[in-house]
Amino acid sequence: MSRFDKIAARLDAFGLDAMLVTSGPNRLYAAGFPSSAGLAVITKDGSWFFTDSRYIEAAGKAITGAEVRESTRENPASKQAAQILEKHGVKRLGYEEDYMTVGEYESLRKALPCEMVPATKLVMDLRSVKDQAEIDCLIAAQRIAEKALTETLNFIQVGRTEREIAAYLQYKMLSYGGEKMSFEPIVVSGPNSSMPHGVPSDKPVAAGDFITMDFGCVKYGYCSDMTRTVAVGHVTEEMEKVYHTVLAAQQAGIATAKAGVPGKAVHEAGAKVIADAGYGAYFGHGFGHGLGVEVHEQPGAAPSCADPLPVGAVISAEPGIYLPGKFGVRIEDIIIIEEGGCRDIMEAPKDLLIL
Repeated sequence: MSRFDKIAARLDAFGLDAMLVTSGPNRLYAAGFPSSAGLAVITKDGSWFFTDSRYIEAAGKAITGAEVRESTRENPASKQAAQILEKHGVKRLGYEEDYMTVGEYESLRKALPCEMVPATKLVMDLRSVKDQAEIDCLIAAQRIAEKALTETLNFIQVGRTEREIAAYLQYKMLSYGGEKMSFEPIVVSGPNSSMPHGVPSDKPVAAGDFITMDFGCVKYGYCSDMTRTVAVGHVTEEMEKVYHTVLAAQQAGIATAKAGVPGKAVHEAGAKVIADAGYGAYFGHGFGHGLGVEVHEQPGAAPSCADPLPVGAVISAEPGIYLPGKFGVRIEDIIIIEEGGCRDIMEAPKDLLIL
């Protein structure tokens, strides 16, 4: 069954006659084809994928499960979609309210001959459960990131700047086959590492620093994401304590993660370890987030995630402790939710490493 067919099979459950897919991530999910422009119309009777002259040839070769049509200035995708919707008697059309701007919505609402119904959840529910092909893509992206990390550890030395290390990480991921970055790498050291989403600066790495590196790349349209914190030269007793507390918290969350368990229970297992060690006030984000064609997607493992995790969900496991003005530690793996537990797809070691 194609992913177009999977979306069509859920239309009745959402009270829809058809689904309109306009966002880049959901087009990629449905069609398996990356493009910066286009839309798909999915009905119970068939599916259509519209794109312009930049992509039409490649789309025709790559996309199965939908009829590929070219959109032009004279015959735009919205006009062709309207004709299909009218022909198939579509009254209620789902659209992606979480991705669409007000301007885009108003333009389509005027162009299409049916009621537009918010239905992002229809596609997001499907994306929350990865099939084997998706998992293979995620693992391929992860291996590239891990290989880049191995080389970068040899590149790090006292005097290198955070910006230089971040640039080297990106170069290595691209040279090993990454299509682009999952996000701008976070490389922060010493006091800067207390900022969870700090931006690489011209600060040179110094002996006694922790360096936190959060990074990933895209392969076959799917994202990798990982974080490792390493020390340079030596660590203090407090640094060692914080590192091992974060590692124990990650292991507690991973041990809790399995199908049927709410995401918030995974978070709570990790957060308890940090709180019991006296650092509860210094862990302010969720334990993990979903990963797929986007680096942050559903489902997640945070206090607000009350829904049970499904088999096939892929989430990060990334607790952290951040001591303002001193240092921070975060360790991140990626896990696949299974019936009786979960599978950690990471191969990079996470014992405290002192370079």
